Amino acid sequence: MSKVIGDLSISVDGYSAGLNQTEQRPFGDDGGDGWGRKLHAWMFETPEEDRADGDGNAQTAGTRGEVTAPGAFVIGRNMFGPVRGEWDREWKGWWGDDPPFHVPVFVLTHHPRDPQPMDGGTTFHFVTDGIESALKQAREAAGDGDVSILGGATTLNQYLAAGLIDELRLHIVPSMLGAGTRIFDGVPPLKLEQVEAPPAKSSVTHVTYRVLR
Repeated sequence: MSKVIGDLSISVDGYSAGLNQTEQRPFGDDGGDGWGRKLHAWMFETPEEDRADGDGNAQTAGTRGEVTAPGAFVIGRNMFGPVRGEWDREWKGWWGDDPPFHVPVFVLTHHPRDPQPMDGGTTFHFVTDGIESALKQAREAAGDGDVSILGGATTLNQYLAAGLIDELRLHIVPSMLGAGTRIFDGVPPLKLEQVEAPPAKSSVTHVTYRVLR
C-alpha cells in the first residue's frame, strides 16, 4: 500500500535551514556557505565515498535511493525558489534543467502558474488551493507509488499538523544552527513509533518513524 512520507534533513537541534535566507544563500545561516551543503552533503556522496566509509555510508546510499524513489513529490514554494508574490520573473527551480525528481512535483503557492516541464521527466505543477489538494493531485500522479512531502520544514509541519503523514524520515546531521526553520514548530504532539534507526557510522543518522493515528 502506498504511503505519504515526510523526508527532511535537519541539524541536531531540529533546523532544516538557518535565518537570513536569500537567493544567494537559500539555507541562510547554516554554518556553511548558505547552500545547505552541511545538511545535505550525504545526498551527494559518491559511490567511492560510500565504499570507503563502510557499512554506515552503504546504509546512507540506500537511503538516497529511498528519498528519490516516490512516484510524486510535494514541496513548498520556498523550496522551489526565491521568487515571491506574482511570478514576475523567469525561474525554473534551484536544480537546473534536469532536476533530481524525474516524476511530477507539486509546488504549494498562492499565485497561479502554468506547469513547468523539465528534462528527465520532472514537471512542476503549481497548486493554489492548499495542502490537501496538492496531496490529492500527487497521489493521483503517483498511482501505486509513495508520495514524498520533501520540504521545507514549514511545509512538512503543515502536513504533520493535519495528520496527513504516514511515515517520517529524519536525516540528522551533527551540526547546530541555533535558529531558523524548525521541524515540529506549530505541530500538536504526535504519537511516533520508531521503525528504523541504524547506528551512525557516517556523517548522518537516518531515523524512520511511523506516525500513529
